[in-house]
Amino acid sequence: MKRKTIIAVLMAAAFNFNAVAQKPTETNAKMEWFEDAKLGIFIHWGIYSVQGISESWAFFNNYINHENYMKQLNGFTASKYNPEEWAKLIEGSGAKYTVITTKHHDGVSLWDSKADKAITTKLHAKAQRDVLDPFVKAIEKTSLKTGLYYSLPDWSHPYYDVNTRTKKRYTLAEDPKRWENYVTYYQTQLNELSQKYRPDLIWFDGDWEHNSSEWKAEQTLANLRSYNPNIIINSRLNNHGDYDTPEQGIPVIKPHARFWELCYTMNDSWGYQAFDRHYKTPNMIVRTLVDCISMGGNLLLDIGPKEDGTIPEEQVAILRELGRWTSIHKEAIYGTRTGIPFDNFHGKSALSKDGKTLYLYLDETKAQVLLYGIKSKVKTAHIVGQPNTKLAFKQENKAVAIDLKNATFDPTVTVVALTFDQQVEVDKPESQHTTLATVLNNPNTEAAIYQLVQNLYGGNNLLDHAGLTADGMDMKLPGQEKANPEMVSWISKHAESLYQTGAGTPEGHYAGMSALSKDKQTLYLFVEGTPSGPIAIKGLKNTIARIRVVGEGSMIGHDIYNKLYWSATPGIVYIDVPRDRLDSAMTVIAVLLDKPIDLYREKVGAIESNL
Repeated sequence: MKRKTIIAVLMAAAFNFNAVAQKPTETNAKMEWFEDAKLGIFIHWGIYSVQGISESWAFFNNYINHENYMKQLNGFTASKYNPEEWAKLIEGSGAKYTVITTKHHDGVSLWDSKADKAITTKLHAKAQRDVLDPFVKAIEKTSLKTGLYYSLPDWSHPYYDVNTRTKKRYTLAEDPKRWENYVTYYQTQLNELSQKYRPDLIWFDGDWEHNSSEWKAEQTLANLRSYNPNIIINSRLNNHGDYDTPEQGIPVIKPHARFWELCYTMNDSWGYQAFDRHYKTPNMIVRTLVDCISMGGNLLLDIGPKEDGTIPEEQVAILRELGRWTSIHKEAIYGTRTGIPFDNFHGKSALSKDGKTLYLYLDETKAQVLLYGIKSKVKTAHIVGQPNTKLAFKQENKAVAIDLKNATFDPTVTVVALTFDQQVEVDKPESQHTTLATVLNNPNTEAAIYQLVQNLYGGNNLLDHAGLTADGMDMKLPGQEKANPEMVSWISKHAESLYQTGAGTPEGHYAGMSALSKDKQTLYLFVEGTPSGPIAIKGLKNTIARIRVVGEGSMIGHDIYNKLYWSATPGIVYIDVPRDRLDSAMTVIAVLLDKPIDLYREKVGAIESNL
């Protein structure tokens, strides 16, 4: 497209911006497929995969100079690139859309761009080919929606002002014409992508370097809509987009935006890095997807292909496990909406779009599930993927108990579906306060422990001033001699977690009940049943001194994922609890902190890492 024509089109688009601005109802309608999708696959592929270094940031941060960074063009071959296999793998994972980096901040375009002074894989890389076009064409043959990532800044382009963290080419005030040339350049590239592919979604990045006016964001958005009125834009166009994009961290609390998507790596890197072996397990990834589903959002999970176009085997394994799990649990994934409050169910949940089915996500094997404050009458209960297996349940005074003793559990996440005749309605549960005598004399040990812990989690420690000792020795509980001996034994064994302890972390930090020591420096996690993988803590700002299995002294390890060095936001803590150390009734894990507990619960914005 010639420059004069481009400028004319852009001016017309800018003039008609108000005419194409969408009303809230129109926005909600076009966002329906996105809100229903739940899972997308991100692809970071570029010359940075040659040496396996940080995409663009490696030279921006002066870890390598720009000249040596760009020499990777000579090693980018795409020699084993098979876009049809990519498309098949992505669709097989259960994803409903995919987003590929058409150009990162380094300015290398994966397509045959004709924009002024563009660097492309066709003209400048060893591959000597447009690698974007065959992928988009392969995606068009599937059920997947097409998303294109586009970096607004281009740290290699002579018309762009910023070069590295410490170097600028010019200032806009000194050379506004040069900046206009850059705006024309990047909008030309967007025109090329829009004309050729009519993408469903544009995923912008890098908007922090300039304001909306300088980017001509409104003009850009109007122009994109001229090609596709229903184009979906993320919020990295200076807040002109349709949905928020928290980065790298599972939100602790539901983001404030209705539409949101967590962009997330499988290890610690976006692009391929051979030395980054810090992969999350498939179990962790599936549970991350469930976290997003339960809060009404999407997971955009990243893969980083090698320079030859092959996808690392660890990433393939994760996609295949996702595919196994999503293929079984379709009804509890796609089209679901935010679940019920944690007070009503101490776990993760979601609702069907019509609000008449409640899905409960269990990442452990246990004997029963309890819910409170359920006003609507339960009609049926079953395990998703096992429609012919009906679960016994009892509903009384808005409390629901579901029997799982004969259930077949999924190795990663099991989903229980409760159906109702009407939309699910819940009340704030009434206080579950009971007496210590009731708990001690309950012949059902597991139920009694749950009652005791639930009261503690709610701020009512039944054992305060009741004869409990710090070490569980020489206890003098009321009626102890005639009480359920298993219950008394469990209390004695786990006394440190019950002696002068109070309510634990609020909703979102741990998918279960917890308590805190009197000095707030030890966090006790109550673990039901047998976890399918490591238990997780989100939003813990503290440093962990040590972790123990309460009552038997074993020290156990932990790992932290997605702690970004440039962010004060904490990473997510995963704790592997050895199966041979699990208590048959309920296990307690003690997490000793460096100081009184400090939690992150800030609202999630467009580009925050909120773990």
